[in-house]
Amino acid sequence: MIPQIGTIAPDFTLLDQDGVSHTLSSHKGTNVLIYFYPKDNTPGCTKQACALRDAMPELSKLDAIVFGVSADSVISHKKFAEKYGLPFTLLADEDHAVSEAYGVWGTKKMMGHEFQGIRRTSFLISKEGMIEKVYENVKPELHADQVLADLAHA
Repeated sequence: MIPQIGTIAPDFTLLDQDGVSHTLSSHKGTNVLIYFYPKDNTPGCTKQACALRDAMPELSKLDAIVFGVSADSVISHKKFAEKYGLPFTLLADEDHAVSEAYGVWGTKKMMGHEFQGIRRTSFLISKEGMIEKVYENVKPELHADQVLADLAHA
């Protein structure tokens, strides 16, 4: 089940693309965008990551950091971040425990096949650690602009 707006964001600790551990609760005092995406180096995920990369100067001005989360490995994240010059943190949720805690792990369909995976969903977390906005069925190329608009009006 997806956490509701106005509730405390589920805390977690995951490794980033450099093998460094990150805990959500240690980022109180900063706006945090957690975006869950299906897979490194796929077309939609690359569009979304590059749009967020290009928006980072504006996101930073709005006191926001970005965590991208997928079930890919630390090594896969490292290659993805380097290939596209991603200036934000990618977190490896290989056992999908965090994706499950946020209600974004589940059955997906593609070309008539059903499988388990991450549904493209993002969460804007306030400086107090509360869920401010939930973005479901994210359109990769439009997502960064939506987040910027929401932060600007917060």
